[in-house]
Amino acid sequence: MPDTLQPGRKPDSSSWHKALALDELSEGRVKTVTIGTTSICMTHHEGQYGALENHCPHQGGPLGEGSIEKGHLRRPWHGWDYCPLTGKSPEGYDDAPAALPVDQRSDGVYIAIPDESPHIRTISDVMMETMVNWGVHCVFGIVGHSNLNVADAMRRQEKSKRMTFIGVRHEGAAAFACSAYGKLTGRPAACLGIAGPGATNLITGLWDANVDRAPVLALTGQVATQVLGTGNFQEVDLEAAFGNVAQWSQAVLPNSKHAELMSLACKSSILNRGVSLLVFPDETAGIEVGDAATPGKPLGRVADLEVSPAEAAVDKAVAMLRESKRPVIIVGHGARFHMPKIIALAELLGAPVLTTFKGKGLIPDDHPLGCGVLGRSGTPIASWFMNESDSLLVLGASFSNHTGITPKKPTIQVDFDPMALGKFNAVDVPMLGEIGRSVDVLAGVLQKEQLATMDQRPEVAERWKIWRAEKQRREQEDRGKGVGSPQLFAALTRHVPANAIIAVDVGNNTYSFGRYFECSQQSILMSGYLGSIGFSFPAAMGAWLASQEDDPRFSGRPIVSVSGDGGFGQYMAELTTAVKYGMNITHVLLNNSELGKISKEQRAGQWEVWQTSLHNPNFAEYANLCGAMGVRVTQSGELDDAMQRALDDDGPSLVEVVTDVELI
Repeated sequence: MPDTLQPGRKPDSSSWHKALALDELSEGRVKTVTIGTTSICMTHHEGQYGALENHCPHQGGPLGEGSIEKGHLRRPWHGWDYCPLTGKSPEGYDDAPAALPVDQRSDGVYIAIPDESPHIRTISDVMMETMVNWGVHCVFGIVGHSNLNVADAMRRQEKSKRMTFIGVRHEGAAAFACSAYGKLTGRPAACLGIAGPGATNLITGLWDANVDRAPVLALTGQVATQVLGTGNFQEVDLEAAFGNVAQWSQAVLPNSKHAELMSLACKSSILNRGVSLLVFPDETAGIEVGDAATPGKPLGRVADLEVSPAEAAVDKAVAMLRESKRPVIIVGHGARFHMPKIIALAELLGAPVLTTFKGKGLIPDDHPLGCGVLGRSGTPIASWFMNESDSLLVLGASFSNHTGITPKKPTIQVDFDPMALGKFNAVDVPMLGEIGRSVDVLAGVLQKEQLATMDQRPEVAERWKIWRAEKQRREQEDRGKGVGSPQLFAALTRHVPANAIIAVDVGNNTYSFGRYFECSQQSILMSGYLGSIGFSFPAAMGAWLASQEDDPRFSGRPIVSVSGDGGFGQYMAELTTAVKYGMNITHVLLNNSELGKISKEQRAGQWEVWQTSLHNPNFAEYANLCGAMGVRVTQSGELDDAMQRALDDDGPSLVEVVTDVELI
């Protein structure tokens, strides 16, 4: 039997398998039958059964989708004819599909199929083995025709329990899930797409990872190298298409150093905190390499990253903080893995801690020095303390316009990236160093100093008292047009577990979340500098997968996501993905039938409000149809019960809250 029956396997012997019941295939019909991993074209012609290799020798198309016409099996793709029983060409050509032995028995039709030989490792196997050695165990994606060899190598890793694959409904969701996973854990996950549209669908989520410095590995199929540049079906110049979204990219070629390519992709993603892209041409990914090919490992490839700041910068920072009476600490997303040390330093200085929006929740809002979010999505508490400060210590924040950090105060900025230091405005003390190590050094010196700082805890408590009273007044507002955001996020504050991971979207729903939701120990995920609508639910899927791992920082933590109706509409089919994999995600959906933030911007710009209304289904009913739990809230008095029911459910759940577009 020719090797073309099952690529990559060499038959040594055959076994008989039942292919059809006697009445299953009528005279003159053709059918594809799959036994194990072998696909066979079964035919019934002139009272006899035939079994042919199901791959046309010309284009590989499935003969089982053809038809018998005038005594010949007609190839469905290009119309060539073969004998339905022997596979021979009536024109006498040699390139004909092979026939398998057939035995018609009393209980059915049997065929002799070559036994499978042991799998021979391929380029894809070596690269996937290398990937999991580097700690990349989570993959989100869609399996398709141009990534089947890569997908089969992933299947082998999953079978050996070294990898988890989540099949999504849209590649954009895969990329967002990976971006969120990287933001949360600091480790890369991988996303998989086919050539052409599958790969380009990844780009938005990968840009999110790129601008928020999240490590991600992107793996895509590609057309065969021999047709590159000829306008082949689904051909896209992927390295050009991805452009700057990938800080490292490479095509996998037959003679590449395959384990080394994957090692470099993983290393670059981890160290540069960005996207690495590997493109697999169709024919390359399945090339056999055997057992001699050695997968790569990270041992000896990554240095200790806890780099201390320069002594001169430390001296300047200490001098500023020693004389400061009202210092304030501002933390961004880049400081998320170092908060116990930062909070200890704040307590030493008696300094209020403010966060950027991306850093929301890094310090609990009930901590005596916690002041919530700074800027347009934040609290008046944070803005007040920044304005009253006489120095700023900024850790892991970018100073973009959304952060709200003033350039008018004496400032110490600490970051691991030299380009981030003083990026938009000059700072008094740019300190290059790993944040945790830099805080250790500063605290070690300041503990020995005579400090002039005042204890600002009483003022923090007073400002919170003022703000909470204002929030309560806003909770009383009711125009009879839906639930107000202050009411909704007060209920969320009451019910969301303290250790939850919360993914939020963009729009008015997210601004209200930043303003009203009070964090305890929750971790917050968002599309920061890209600000992409649709982020939250795919991000929750990435967080859920992290919660299933052994990492004690995330294992077993509840997952909650929050979006508006516009955002959820972008990836609402992924609710079926959550149902398929049993993801315990609670999604809170603010339904005001409008792109409310855009309407607000149109009014502010003195334009007519135009094309921002939305036609929505009953999202709760949709959730139930998908197999999730759905509950609809139309009045504020229903919030507490609905939230608790959804959080108590052990599968995907959705709370649809009909909200007032103006009570934000």
